[in-house]
Amino acid sequence: MDRLIFGDNQFFGVNHMSEEKARSQALRFQENAAIISVLDDAYSAGIRTFMCTTHERMTHICDHIRNDPQRYKGFKFYPCMPYAHKYANAVTEVGMLGALKKVLPDEGILNAVLRGGKSLASKDIEGIITLLVDAEMKMFHELETPVIFLQNVVVDLLLGLGFDEAFGIFDRHVRQRYGAEPGFITMNLPRLLDTLDGIGLDNPIVCSNINKIGFRMSGGIVEYEQALHQRKFRAMAMSVFASGAIVPREALEWVRGHKNIESIVFGASTAAHISSTVQLVDELWSDGKVVRSGGLQRGSALIA
Repeated sequence: MDRLIFGDNQFFGVNHMSEEKARSQALRFQENAAIISVLDDAYSAGIRTFMCTTHERMTHICDHIRNDPQRYKGFKFYPCMPYAHKYANAVTEVGMLGALKKVLPDEGILNAVLRGGKSLASKDIEGIITLLVDAEMKMFHELETPVIFLQNVVVDLLLGLGFDEAFGIFDRHVRQRYGAEPGFITMNLPRLLDTLDGIGLDNPIVCSNINKIGFRMSGGIVEYEQALHQRKFRAMAMSVFASGAIVPREALEWVRGHKNIESIVFGASTAAHISSTVQLVDELWSDGKVVRSGGLQRGSALIA
């Protein structure tokens, strides 16, 4: 995975510290052109991976990237699913059958419907899960999606229910159908690692809040640091700035001290903020793997 990954919270009015800022960002990014402009800024700064929810507006962003492959050479998506509001909105707008047709994959719609019907009738949970994954992946066809994430709203619900096998189903389907690596987002890193170990998932990709002050880290910062030093998994850190509570240099210096954090996902809404984050990471990491793998030269800075 790339060391620095761009996230999408700012585009859809998500800010865990300030509702006012969240509303302001939602208003600013009402038009898809505003989102594309910021993605262009990220691309120009050397970032090549966009971690995004399967929000319905991502369909238009995917179309834009897909229609200009030369402009966005090497650009990758890390889809995060499901986006529950999408299904609720679709049912409200076009009814149950219309919603089903809207979210199902283009190929094999009849097969997917039959598979879903059979799954529901026989309580075949594996069939239901794979059907929903395929529906969510519809918008990303022909695009690079090397890692596909299960959202924390589902991951943590499954943890609470003790339905551990669902993680194995997701893992197998993502690998077999999409040739991608599965990732898991959670608000409780230690517990998820125990569960994934228990079903035999080796060295999983796990994204969770990891920051200096323990912001939104269920289980506490001590348990997270123990996991980072003692457990075998590929860690992706989000909320490293704790929604602005930690200044960037202090936040990233702390992350830099945990060498087994493989990637950082961050959000920004201006070219200046994106550039300053890239430059700071470039300064703090000197192993030739700063933003993208491959060691491409950008001016005087090496991007990993």
